[in-house]
Amino acid sequence: MLEQTAGAPRSLREAWVALAGLSAVFLFEMLDNSILNVALPTIGRELHASTTALQWVTGAYAVVFGGSMLVFGAVADRFGRRRVMLAGLVLLGLAGLATVLVRTAEQLIAVRVAMGVAAAMTTPGSMALAFRLFEEDGLRVRATTLISTVGLVGLAIGPTAGGLVLAVAPWQALLLVNVPIAVLAIIGIRAGVTADDAAGLHRDPVDVAGAALGTATVVLALVAPTLFVDGGARSWPAWTATAAAVAGAVAFVLRQRAARHPLLDLKLVAHPLVSSGLAFKAAAGLATAGLGYMVTLQLQLDWGWTPALAAIGMLPQVAVLIAGGAFVGAFVRRAGLDRAAWLSATAVVGGLAVYALLGRLGYGWVALALVLTAAGMRVVGVVAGVNVLRGLPPDRTTIGAALTDTAGEVTSGAGIAVIGTVLAALFTGDIAASGWSARQSAEFGEAVTVAGLALTLVAAALVGWGIVRTRRLSACR
Repeated sequence: MLEQTAGAPRSLREAWVALAGLSAVFLFEMLDNSILNVALPTIGRELHASTTALQWVTGAYAVVFGGSMLVFGAVADRFGRRRVMLAGLVLLGLAGLATVLVRTAEQLIAVRVAMGVAAAMTTPGSMALAFRLFEEDGLRVRATTLISTVGLVGLAIGPTAGGLVLAVAPWQALLLVNVPIAVLAIIGIRAGVTADDAAGLHRDPVDVAGAALGTATVVLALVAPTLFVDGGARSWPAWTATAAAVAGAVAFVLRQRAARHPLLDLKLVAHPLVSSGLAFKAAAGLATAGLGYMVTLQLQLDWGWTPALAAIGMLPQVAVLIAGGAFVGAFVRRAGLDRAAWLSATAVVGGLAVYALLGRLGYGWVALALVLTAAGMRVVGVVAGVNVLRGLPPDRTTIGAALTDTAGEVTSGAGIAVIGTVLAALFTGDIAASGWSARQSAEFGEAVTVAGLALTLVAAALVGWGIVRTRRLSACR
């Protein structure tokens, strides 16, 4: 039982009701954007939305989700993880129902903002509750693997399912699907997860100033990459947002050091398990986002593949992400949690390096890069999060999960920003135009190599630092 050591489930089967509810939460988070992207042209026509408005239909969700996770993680650790998650699921259901009333792009963006808040209230909690549901690390890994597999299936089938739904139903149906998912999650969590125990929470006052600074910093860090991609390396709004994000980060750290009850205790973040887990998660987010963005451009714009053929070209990655869940547990048992974390992060970075150096030589190298990155991501996505929570006190688990997710969100945005900026600097002409010249194709290849190697070096440095932290932990044992 959650929040108690006595009577903890001894197998996944004993906790199937709770795991079904937690899996539904993660399914919503992974399915939400992927299923909606296919409908953006339809939404644009029906709501008479501008290109900028369509960008914010998806962007508003991501920015609000990433920007508010730390705050809701801190709130959940103080007032109850189960309570905050159930409130978030109610908000998700109401936002889904509100879709039928949408008549303008601005109204849809407001709905997406509400869904982003709901995701921030629920997604970190799913990891924290799954961790606290079991006492044994092996079961924690298996439970987290199960939950993430359900989410990855949603991510993989989202575009296809969305296209099929659009053939027979209006686009609003794609967001209405969140209503039954929310209901399923509420039933599973209420029935399978015990009520919050006050002994497992803490009552420190919420650091309002720290919460404001942290939220502003993450929001700016997520907005800046979009501005760089849109405006290029010379975009003053992008550099202004970046400078503000850096200033906000410095102010946040200073505030956390000075506050009597900080939102995020930096001494806890410095724990080797926590800091190494965050480093591995950040490296994986940087490499995965960068690779996915570059491969999509290469297949469709450089090689001239149709969207359908490009989707088939991404299948090696999809297959490994979904099927790889069956092997995570065995790999972790053989390698151990600490070693599995850095090995999997290294595989992700290795995949990016293969693509940066050899991806232009043929699809076989692209497929190898996708497989390596997916295999590493499948493990590090689970193990890094578990290690972070292992290094935190029991009453800080939700903010720890939120911190892990935030690290991935911010570095993913940074990876895309680096690629967009390098492309803007090296590629001449309209990159979205068909029929590239030989010169443009060569420029694109140079940009991919430069951006890919730059991301590889940064990600490798993060992995190296994480390995050093892991070895420091081993030396202390």
